[in-house]
Amino acid sequence: MVEEVNITRVLGLDVGDVRIGVALSDPLGILATPFTIITRSNSEADYQAIVNIVHEYNVTCIIVGMPINMNGTNGPQAVKTMTYAQELARYTDVPVIYQDERLSTVEARRMVREARKPGRTERYDAAAAALILQDYLNISNPVNMPPEENEYFSEA
Repeated sequence: MVEEVNITRVLGLDVGDVRIGVALSDPLGILATPFTIITRSNSEADYQAIVNIVHEYNVTCIIVGMPINMNGTNGPQAVKTMTYAQELARYTDVPVIYQDERLSTVEARRMVREARKPGRTERYDAAAAALILQDYLNISNPVNMPPEENEYFSEA
């Protein structure tokens, strides 16, 4: 008898005023990958697009990047993002969790610029979402190898 495997994923969002970057984890929750960019039109359509992804990919948790200021305070964009995430939570039954995203957009821009092909426009929103999600995955599922199995471990 073949046992049915329930594949689940975690969704990462980089919420901006114009676009929402979307990333998905692999089924094991180890690797985040840029998935798509949602061009914002109206809040209800935005929420529905995210809910559709949640259902289609069996998402169990939504991670929303929180643009906290470098000094740890919440600026205007963080307040907008919190409001958006709180409203999104009303549209879905999966948990919506905030993840500090300081410098993720800067890093995503750098990575996309380095990897892009000449003549292509830069879209870093989904890459920023993947960085946010990867940070969350690394914190929530640390990979710990015993020292004897880690080739980089050496005793002094």
